[in-house]
Amino acid sequence: MRFLETKLAGAYVIDLEPHEDVRGFFARTFCAREFKDHGLATKFVQCSISVNRKRGTLRGLHYQLPPCGEIKLVRCTAGAIYDVIVDLRQDSPTYWEHLGVELTARNRHALYVPERFAHGFQTLEDDTEIFYQISEFYAPEQSAGVRFDDPKLGIQWPLPVAEISDKDRRWPLLD
Repeated sequence: MRFLETKLAGAYVIDLEPHEDVRGFFARTFCAREFKDHGLATKFVQCSISVNRKRGTLRGLHYQLPPCGEIKLVRCTAGAIYDVIVDLRQDSPTYWEHLGVELTARNRHALYVPERFAHGFQTLEDDTEIFYQISEFYAPEQSAGVRFDDPKLGIQWPLPVAEISDKDRRWPLLD
């Protein structure tokens, strides 16, 4: 695996290093030793998938409050997404900054999302599936979010929003 540091400290795009032959290829998507060597989480307690039928579907921006803060490893297994993370760490030089990365079934990139980052995505194709590895158990009482269209963030989503949950549409604006 190749760990590509992003402009947001602690967030990485992770590329596969495929070993190819006439059958196709084989690649590791996770290795606790390599993640540890890069100072990243090595324990994931949940895996989830998100299936999205319609291009332009937007989910997010979500996070969990302490003590249930989550680290996520996100990969698109079918279709394509524009994946966005927002740094919510008040002590960070990139506080309130965001990063957008295209994750597709074709490019096979993964995004490592540190704790205290909001996360969301917009589907770029119909029938898109996302696979998550998550470091903490889901705690609905600790669930929080940031509005996808908050002017303070200025996120430029690639498509008009086709579908979004009422909950995601109603997250409060930042002060």
